[in-house]
Amino acid sequence: MKKFDIYEDPHRRYNPLINEWVLVSPHRSKRPWQGQNETVTSNTLPEYDPNCYLCPGNIRANGEVNPAYENAFVFENDFAALKQEEIAFEEKTTETFFKAKPERGISRVVCFSPKHNLTLPEMPMEDIENIILTWQKEYTNLGNVDYINHVQIFENKGSVMGCSNPHPHGQIWAQSSLPTEVEKTQNNLKGYYDAHQSNLLLDYLKEELKLGERIVIENNHFVALVPFWAIWPFETMIISKRHINKITNFTKDEITDFALTLKQLTSKYDNLFQTSFPYSSGIHQSSTDGESHPEWQFHMHFYPPLLRSATVKKFMVGYEMMGESQRDITPEKSAQMLRDLSDVHYKSK
Repeated sequence: MKKFDIYEDPHRRYNPLINEWVLVSPHRSKRPWQGQNETVTSNTLPEYDPNCYLCPGNIRANGEVNPAYENAFVFENDFAALKQEEIAFEEKTTETFFKAKPERGISRVVCFSPKHNLTLPEMPMEDIENIILTWQKEYTNLGNVDYINHVQIFENKGSVMGCSNPHPHGQIWAQSSLPTEVEKTQNNLKGYYDAHQSNLLLDYLKEELKLGERIVIENNHFVALVPFWAIWPFETMIISKRHINKITNFTKDEITDFALTLKQLTSKYDNLFQTSFPYSSGIHQSSTDGESHPEWQFHMHFYPPLLRSATVKKFMVGYEMMGESQRDITPEKSAQMLRDLSDVHYKSK
């Protein structure tokens, strides 16, 4: 009987954050591709676009005029997914199949830069640090709203990820309930903490640093790695080395190192296929319910869809929708590919 080889043989890997498995099929990465190719946008964007509703001084869809902002700019989403008004509701505890309840919240847009043509990897360090300071401010302000229990900071980059405007921006959705993925993560972090009196992600990070094979970037305060259980081909996660459960607990040096990690990681992404690399990213941190949450450890997920080139995308279909998540290229291989890339953006060379 053949001896199991984790780098060559099909196998499942466990994700302790959400208590789910992913099927890994390394041998399939050699298959020829005759599927859909994405269109790569090669247009050079201007520094200012008079038709962009996010550029400084322009009129947004609701008729409001953006200020002549020079740094990160935050405003209430004109097409918010959540509404702030309170709605009278009487829950039917006897309902089995048709459960529903109102969800109250606040949706905001964060413009990263007044320049229409800049993305994170191309921004100066001080601009990225200013974005982090803005995230801190919003987390605090939104978290202090009495009915807000979770603040989700995220970015969708690229039209492939459903981003409708190329102007560099992210979003913040703050709501009264814990979203499903966050709730699953919190439950598993709490279960581990209660059982071991230690932090799951910090313990995991110590083991990853010993092995080193999935580490992409490391500095004094943060590590960017490809998780052992990664689903997307070039998925990564940034984890703070110190026990930090929310972004507002960063020191000045940690803000600088986090900004550097963001710049280097997104530069590596762009360098991989020499394109503006699409992804969805998001910060996971302690909820804002007033509890201490020692089980939480600050981390940030990056989920990029590109598979083999700038034009070949990973699709979640068939088995992934009916069975469980699946990937071909191993996390170790994708980590090596990203690790070996330059930290300097290819356009700067």
